[in-house]
Amino acid sequence: MKIFAKSDLGKARELNEDAYYVPEENESLRIYMLADGMGGYNGGEIASKLAIESARKYLTNNFSSIPHDRINIEELIRSSMEYANMVVFEKSKEDPELEGMGTTLELCLSYGNKIYIGHVGDSRIYRVRKNIIRKLTTDHSYVEKLVKEGTITREEAEHHPKKNMLMKALGCTPYVEPDVTTKGFLKGDAIVLTSDGLTNMVTDQEIYDIVTKDLDNAHTKLIDLANNRGGYDNITVVIVYND
Repeated sequence: MKIFAKSDLGKARELNEDAYYVPEENESLRIYMLADGMGGYNGGEIASKLAIESARKYLTNNFSSIPHDRINIEELIRSSMEYANMVVFEKSKEDPELEGMGTTLELCLSYGNKIYIGHVGDSRIYRVRKNIIRKLTTDHSYVEKLVKEGTITREEAEHHPKKNMLMKALGCTPYVEPDVTTKGFLKGDAIVLTSDGLTNMVTDQEIYDIVTKDLDNAHTKLIDLANNRGGYDNITVVIVYND
């Protein structure tokens, strides 16, 4: 595997509330995570880091004790995110300044020739395979709901005033139901995890073009492109290439 990861403050924010995790070379469990926090004071920064750390610990503590088939791994992913949700929610109750904090969470576990995915929020996971980029997650956002209902078009959603309104986030309620799925992860595939600081500024086609033309520098080039267009939010990119 080749791993490229970077998080950037952007040009408009005072705090970077994004966080990510990639494994060290000697770690046997290949977990990749990205979180985009929200909340007053420094709540978003705390929520994103806490969610990633909680989910990571849950996975590493329990992976060896389960059968390594799709059903059991997916259930472990789901449980790890529900656990992270509980930890963030409980933390928000301890301190009035952290009340209402929450975070998105993208979680990928690479095992065999599969990638096991957990998703809450509007950060995204893509897979680049040969001449196709495919979004593997569905945004838990108000505009995505409107698109599904046929109220607005996909193009109208791009510029909708409530584009950043989430329908689901981790840590905001006592219980959250993550989307969990399994996809193929073959030799030559690239998995791209991004916060909306990138995808609000850069198109899927541009992500594909940059990843396929210059893999080693793609994470930096994508962040630079988002910043050149305004950098209105924190920007985080994690790319995992199956070599």
